[in-house]
Amino acid sequence: MKDVHETPWGTREFAVKDDQGHTLYFGQRQEENTVTRRLISSGSSFEKEIGFSRAVVDGDWVFVSGTTGFDYRSMTISESVTDQAEQCLRNIQSALEQAGASLRDVVRVTYILPETKDFPPCWPILKKYLGDIRPAATMISAGLADPRIRIEIEVTAHRQARE
Repeated sequence: MKDVHETPWGTREFAVKDDQGHTLYFGQRQEENTVTRRLISSGSSFEKEIGFSRAVVDGDWVFVSGTTGFDYRSMTISESVTDQAEQCLRNIQSALEQAGASLRDVVRVTYILPETKDFPPCWPILKKYLGDIRPAATMISAGLADPRIRIEIEVTAHRQARE
């Protein structure tokens, strides 16, 4: 379902919703064919409850929020940090695809883990997904919102022209 309306300040806003009324995309148009900003949702209940988007597309830039290892279809999470890292990257990959980008476009990645000792076991998975891309990276050790979450990954991507 698509909803388009004019705002009082002259832009056109649009939203695309799924069958349950969840907003999947949101954007503003200054002119008919120019989208200046688009919001992407994974359908996670966290996004609606907390008030954030899985990703924001602004021009050729894609900003993917900190993403956990929850399988958003079943809202389950593995106890394994390596399984969580793999699911984080699958979730990020999905958000990037919805934004018209891919992991090849990632220029920056931030890893957040409550336990620094859990980072080295994740390296083979991170290398599997990002090893050829080699984005700028930072690892931060910090508490996360749910004690089951052992890793959270945030990325910034710059969409490249495709041949």
